[in-house]
This record gives sequence, structure tokens and C-alpha cells, in this order.
Amino acid sequence: MVGILIVSHSRKLAQGIQELVSQMIQGTVPIAIAAGMDDPQRPLGTDPLQIQQAIEALDCEDGVLVLMDLGSAVLSAEMALEFLPPEQRSRVKLCGAPLVEGAIAAAVKAATGGNLDQVYQEAYQGLHAKQTHLSFEGTVANLHPATATPPPESREIHLTIGLPMGLHARPAAQLVLNAAQFQSQITLRNLTRQTSAINAKSINQVMMLGTRQGDEIAIAATGSDATAALACLQELVENHFGETDLEAPPPALAATPAIENNKLVGIPASSGIAIAPLYLYQSATSIVQHHHSDYPEIEWDELQLAIETAKKELQTLQHQTFGKTGEQQAAIFTAHSLYLSDPELLAEVQTPIFEQHFTAAAAWKNTIDRTVARYQALGDRDLQARAIDVADVGERVLRLLAGTIASRIELPEPAILVANDLTPSQTAQLDLTKVKGICTVSGSATSHSGILARSLGLPAIVGLSSQLLRQQPGTLLAMNGDTGELWIEPPPAELRQLEQKQQRQTRTTQPAVALSTPTATRDGHRVKLMANINTLADAQAVKGSGAEGVGLLRSEFLFLDRTTLPTEAEQVTIYQEIAAAVAPEPLFIRLLDIGGDKPLPYLKLPSEANPFLGYRGIRVLLDRPELLKTQLKAILRVSHQYAIKAILPMVSAIAEVQAVQEILSQAQLELQQANVGFHRQLEIGIMIEVPAAVNLSDRLAGVANFFSIGTNDLTQYVMASDRNNAQVAHLADAFAPAILRNIQQTVTNAHRAGIPVCVCGELAAYREAIPILIGLGVDEFSLPVSVIPQLKQLIAQIDGDEAGAIASAVLNLDSGAAVREYVASRFSLPL
Repeated sequence: MVGILIVSHSRKLAQGIQELVSQMIQGTVPIAIAAGMDDPQRPLGTDPLQIQQAIEALDCEDGVLVLMDLGSAVLSAEMALEFLPPEQRSRVKLCGAPLVEGAIAAAVKAATGGNLDQVYQEAYQGLHAKQTHLSFEGTVANLHPATATPPPESREIHLTIGLPMGLHARPAAQLVLNAAQFQSQITLRNLTRQTSAINAKSINQVMMLGTRQGDEIAIAATGSDATAALACLQELVENHFGETDLEAPPPALAATPAIENNKLVGIPASSGIAIAPLYLYQSATSIVQHHHSDYPEIEWDELQLAIETAKKELQTLQHQTFGKTGEQQAAIFTAHSLYLSDPELLAEVQTPIFEQHFTAAAAWKNTIDRTVARYQALGDRDLQARAIDVADVGERVLRLLAGTIASRIELPEPAILVANDLTPSQTAQLDLTKVKGICTVSGSATSHSGILARSLGLPAIVGLSSQLLRQQPGTLLAMNGDTGELWIEPPPAELRQLEQKQQRQTRTTQPAVALSTPTATRDGHRVKLMANINTLADAQAVKGSGAEGVGLLRSEFLFLDRTTLPTEAEQVTIYQEIAAAVAPEPLFIRLLDIGGDKPLPYLKLPSEANPFLGYRGIRVLLDRPELLKTQLKAILRVSHQYAIKAILPMVSAIAEVQAVQEILSQAQLELQQANVGFHRQLEIGIMIEVPAAVNLSDRLAGVANFFSIGTNDLTQYVMASDRNNAQVAHLADAFAPAILRNIQQTVTNAHRAGIPVCVCGELAAYREAIPILIGLGVDEFSLPVSVIPQLKQLIAQIDGDEAGAIASAVLNLDSGAAVREYVASRFSLPL
């Protein structure tokens, strides 16, 4: 007979369920519990050893079904399985069914002689009867209400869209995020185009509305918070959805249907000239092997897990893209996450799973394919281009359902990348040292891949003839992203003209200040400019940019797109390659910074109600000392050859720094005993990201060699505003005087202790912020490679005394907007 084990944080809860189930089946099924902790002060919790012992005590030849309540109970049960012999482990199943309903259903099935698989399935079915009963009761209650309730409030407002690119994905995402905050039903109509009302909480329906600049829309809300909802959405529309780039998109030129005189003409998507061999990329899509399943509940649960994992991957990709292109372009992946939460899409995929018994993969693929077809059937080319976004998200989930790891586009040598189309995920992760330009058959100038290409500085042409895909790899191409012209094996005369134009463009964009000279203000005040990077490819772009090293290597990239932690040897190899690429300049490596918006699935971090205030950064590292020690040993080994420094993320207490120093000492001792060379005075810096670190900066300066201010997180925490929450994101303004005062306090305390301060957050990339930060005494800036040449030129035009006066004045203003206006009135920012 199959035995049942109930795992719960509460012993009393588990005992109650055990008693209830035993009475119902009259003790015919062996039932055990593993619940609570043997600690009167902390009785709630789960213990893997207790679970293992309970499984062994049941000793059921037909197997054991383990039911768990929540959170760490799942992790404890998984760990307990690892302690069991392989033979016994094969006869244990973990089940995520609801605890009470699942236990009752499983026990009844076990009592009738069901095998382990049947008991498992019955447990999953346990909630259906309750759901059906509640649905019936709800219907009856609606037919016979006990008391009369007032009709819900219903209102409608009419607004005009002022965005040059219309209601594209980023503003559509903001609309959906804002609408989702309210209980009311919210609909949207395009009055100009006379569309029907759609669900404003569905990203796909909002996108397919095809709203353009100048279109009048109607937003209607029905419910208890309708007035508040419409006020919020009206403010969002009138503020242009928070978009700062209000320039019109590139003009859509007519494309040539065929190759004429070795030339094609497509749609210019990103300016610039590129001359390089052709590299043809042919994308592969996931193939669904099985279409039928007898266990719809399991299929639905697997789909939900894949969707949640995909959301975490997108959060990581958004963070990486943010470091390369800035917040506005990275927000593309916020829209991708919303596709995965679209209520209409999820309802559509649920039906084939539960009614037609499709597998999760088959149901998901069919639903995505239908959604893509709807976009492609629209009459607007720009809207048709959004199909690639849905396909991108759909493929990500299919890959996770299949258990495969994503592959990136990797070019063996510099080339122009040619493809039918590129997804935003692929574009964001291109190696900029190898990809010199992009040419695609599909797409539009306003596609997300086009937007990302412009932000990355990659020439791009879209909408080219499919004849391009039949050209031989290695064929010489020359492209002009300004005009949309592409030459195949260009004639010598044409090639010379393009090369000359490319050289003129390079001279035009090259700053007047030589990139090789040290950065300094007009009156000779020295400022150091360094680069923020994510990968080895980023590091290879540092030289020649004017950067004086890498001020922030986000080491998370080493830990992503894999299923296990990187070994010490793997870390040594990549750190050496990156350090060599920027040598003799220094390399600052931020220790693994995960949690919050940067999950790492295989570490199985607990789910949190508020992850930004929870288990992240240094807190995770200190809780996993072996992980931390391995990374420190790898950094120490590379420090023997190169100028390496380490940065601690999310520090909020002196004890955290001291604990890291103890583990660092252990790492040094182990390397010494192994006769491995390392730099004995590795410099350790601290990320200033939370108010506690600012308030303790006088003390922290005594245990650190330098400070790095992460203005993105610091702004979020000081202003108590989640930058991913559309309703409060406007408060997360790094120009706010409160943030500038925190920077001033940090710089003052650091300089008293004789250590330098670097600003490595997005604030450093804003031209208006540079005179303020210089005036506050910031010593170093670390920012995306692409903006370094322009900021080098800008700093050369700043007078140090004038910057000091500006900084003193803005500290006493009332808002971030007032700060920007003041800087603009006092300092002429060159274009």
C-alpha cells in the first residue's frame, strides 16, 4: 500500500490533517507527519532529516507520496530525497497538491489499492470538487443576493496619444501595469479608428489596437475604484507614459523587391556604415514531440513553473540590457514579462490543456502560433513586427518546458549578421566586437530589435528582399544604415565611397578631446572615467573608448544560462581573459549580486513578498560561505597578474564587511597552503546602495578601500519607490535633492578617510548630472562604454569652481525637475 507523508511548518496543522484523514479512511492507510521544529522558541519550520526519517519509518513497498505546505517545505523535502538510497528514492513522489484536499484524495485512492502514480494523480484532482462546489455556490449567491448592493461606479475619459511612435510596447506595458493595480474592469477603445472595446489589462489586446500619434482613445472603468483608476491612467497618458525620447521614428522608405546592380534597398533602422563578410543566421524553433496528456493538472503546473522561470530570466536580461543601453530600452523586457501574465492569453492556453488534454508544450505552442498569426494579419507593418516579440517569449517558455538551455548567436569573426528576423532577446545579447551590422528580411524600423540596435550603435537595415538569405556566407557586404542601401560584393568605386563616408562619420563622431588623454575639467581637475561591463565581449570594447579600466564588472553573467555554479577554475579563466583585455588598466569585480530582480533559479532562493527588501546581495553570499570563498579565491588568483579589485554588493552593516574579510583570510590561507600565488593586499570596496550604508559611511570608510555608489538602487531605497511600479516610478528620480544629499554625505565621509568614490549607476550617464557630481567631489565615474567619448568631451568643458557652485545650489531645490532646469540654465550642454 502507498503511504502518505504530510510535511508542514506547523506540527499542530499536520497533526490535525493526519487525524482528519485517518478518521475518513478508518486508519487503513499509513500516514506520517514531518512538521515543525524541536525548538520551543521557534516551533515553525521544516527539517530535511526529520522528513527522511519519516519516509524510512513508513517503509511502504508501494511507495510514499509526500505532500508539502509552502516555501522551504519543498526545499526540505527535495533535500531529504538526496539523503535516501537510490532504490528508496525512486519510490517517493513529491506532490504540490493542496495539503488538506490532496491528503484526503490521496488517502482514499491509496485505501482502494491505487499505485503511487494513481495516488499522485488523485491528489492533484483533490481541489476540483471544492472549486466546482464554490463555483456553484457563487452562482446561487448571485441569483439570490442576501442584501442589495449599490451598482458599481462606471466612468469614461477621452484622451489623445502624443507619442511619435504611438502606443508601442513600452508605453503599452506601462498602461497595462497601471491598469492592473486596480480592481475595476478597465477597457480601451480607439475612437479615431473606431475599434471595439478591449481589456486594458491585456498587453496583446492593447498592442493590437494599433494606436498612433494623434489618435483619440476612450478609457472606461467600472468598479469601486474606477475614479482613482482613470485619474492614474489620465496622468500616465498626459505624461507620455514616462517616455523621454519623443523623436519621430526613422522614415519608412520603399524597399526593393529584388537585387538590382548588386544592390538591395530596405528600411533604415539604425544609422551607420558597415563593411564586412556576410554571416547567415538561421533560427531554430522548438519542436513539440508529444501532444496528448491524461494529466492536465500536472501539465498546467509545469506550464506555470516554466512561465515563472521565464519571467525571472527576463528580469535578468532586462538588468543586463539596462547596463548597455539604459533603462528606457531595457524596459522592452518588461513588456515581454507582461505577455506571460496576459489574462487573455493564459485563458486561451488553459482550454486545450483541461478540455482537450493537450500537453503544456502543445497547448502553449498552439496559442502562441495563433497570437503571432493575429499580429501578422494586421494591416500595419509596425504592428506586424510585434509578432516577433510574442514568438520570442513563446520560444523561451517552450525551451524551459523542454529543459534545454538557450543558445546565443556567436560569430567566429567580425561580420554583418543576416537573418530572416532577430528577436529582441537575441539582439540584446549580441557580441558587439563581432557583429558590425544587422540586415533582416522581416521587421520594421520601430521593431524592438531596431530600437535596441540604435541604442547599441549597430547599423541596421530591415525589410530586405528574401534573396539576401540565398547569398553565400562570407560574401562581402557593404551597408548604409542611414539610407537602407545594401551592396553585395560592392564594385571598387562604390566600396571606396562607402569607406570614405565611414571615415568621415568616424571623424565627425569622434570627440575633440583625444581619447588617450586623461580626463580632466577645463581648469585641470582630474576625473577618472571607467566602463560598466557584463561580459568578455564588453571588455574587448573598452580599449579605444577612452575608458581607464572597468569600474564595474557584473559577475552575474558567469552564473547565468547554466544549471550549476561555475567552478573556481572556470571563474579564473574568464576573469583572466577580461583582465587581459583591459590591462594594464584596473578591473573592479562586483561579487555575485543576486536576489531581488536578479534571480538564479538553480540556487532555489525562496520566494519573497518583497524581494528588494529581502534576501539579496551580500546577504546571500554570507549565507553560502563556500560560494563566496570560491569566487574570492578565483579573484585572488587573477590578482597575482592583473590589477584586480573586488566590490561587495548591498552592504548595510559593518559586520557584513568584517564577515567577508574573515572568509577572504580563509581563502588566502588555502591558496597559500596550496602554493598558489595571489596579491596579498587585494583592495575591497563597498557598494553604497542603501540608506544604512550612507548613514554608516564614516565608519564603513574605515574598513573599505573605496566606495562605489549604485544610484539606481540607492534612489529606489531612499525614495521608497519601486522603479518597476508604474504608480510610484516617477518618485525614483536620481536627480532628486534627497539622492544628491546622500551622495554628498558619502563623498564627504570617504574623503575624510582618504578613499575615493565612484558613481557607477545610471545617473553617471546623464549629461546634466556630470557637473553636479563633479561639484560634489565624485572622483570616478563608471558607465556604459558607448557614452564615454561624449562625456570625456563634456567634462573637458566644465569649470571645477562653477560645478561646485551648481552642486551647492541644487542641494536646496525642491525636486529633480527643478535640478535639471537649474543645470540647463547655468551650464550649456554640448550636443
